[in-house]
Amino acid sequence: MPYEVPEQKQVRVIINTDAKCEADDQYAIVHAILSQRLQIKGFIGAHFGPRSAASMQESYEEVEHVLQLMGMRDQYDVYRGAPHKLPDVHTPVPSEGSQLIIDEAMKDDPRPLFVTFQGPLTDLASAYLQEPRIADRLIAVWIGGGTYPEGHEEFNLSNDVEAVNVVFNSPIPLWQVPKNVYEMVRVGIAELAMKVRPHGRIGSYLYDYLVNHNMNNGHRPQWPKGETWVLGDSPAVSLLLEEQRFDYEMIEAPNVDAEMRYIAKPGNRKIRVYRSVDSRFILEDFYAKLALFALYEKEQDSQ
Repeated sequence: MPYEVPEQKQVRVIINTDAKCEADDQYAIVHAILSQRLQIKGFIGAHFGPRSAASMQESYEEVEHVLQLMGMRDQYDVYRGAPHKLPDVHTPVPSEGSQLIIDEAMKDDPRPLFVTFQGPLTDLASAYLQEPRIADRLIAVWIGGGTYPEGHEEFNLSNDVEAVNVVFNSPIPLWQVPKNVYEMVRVGIAELAMKVRPHGRIGSYLYDYLVNHNMNNGHRPQWPKGETWVLGDSPAVSLLLEEQRFDYEMIEAPNVDAEMRYIAKPGNRKIRVYRSVDSRFILEDFYAKLALFALYEKEQDSQ
């Protein structure tokens, strides 16, 4: 990048991603890597429910693939998360990922630690159940959950309701970006063809992967729409760059029932729930950083 971020403005980040689930995680991963404020301490491959018994491993391998395309595989560590959801609210599913969260949280480091979740909260809930002292040593950002106040079916929530209840009823500071908010980050495939595809190996991959995913799901009646996509995981990155401090409200964390409805729990601790995200900033910041990275790659290739 043609600029630097002062060290005192940098934050530590662990990125938990169900990267092989569909086609937006990769955009958030690349955006995070290209954002100098974020000092990434590791990626965790997350499961994405019963769709595939090997979903966590598939996510792990997809993160590795993205890093390889960017020429950065040796710059970041990738860890395996839990292979499945929690069996109940009392029992963790220990993994490399949950241990990474514990180890990084317990370090004596003055920089804030954010752990972002682009899928289920399994690894955060497991880390907390394994070591409750992490609760006041990190901030979690979760892309997931239905629209308030009622709640409803939502994919990331559906893949581990028990984990969400563990976290909602813990003292872990939580920023939640629910479904009605993350779906604000809408793009047209034509826009991606113009602003992503031309920019290097990774730009071409991001575009082609999304287009192929769009075609492979063409038989589904409701989603995807055919010419558009939602880059819903990208607020997990943008909110660490600009937290939009006037665009959220603090609410008492609810419980979540088996139908994924929110059940009010008066007196429970409060969580930050976003009402909106700035899709213009999210997309333009990503497009600019991707273009700058492609220029850097060209310069390196010409030497």
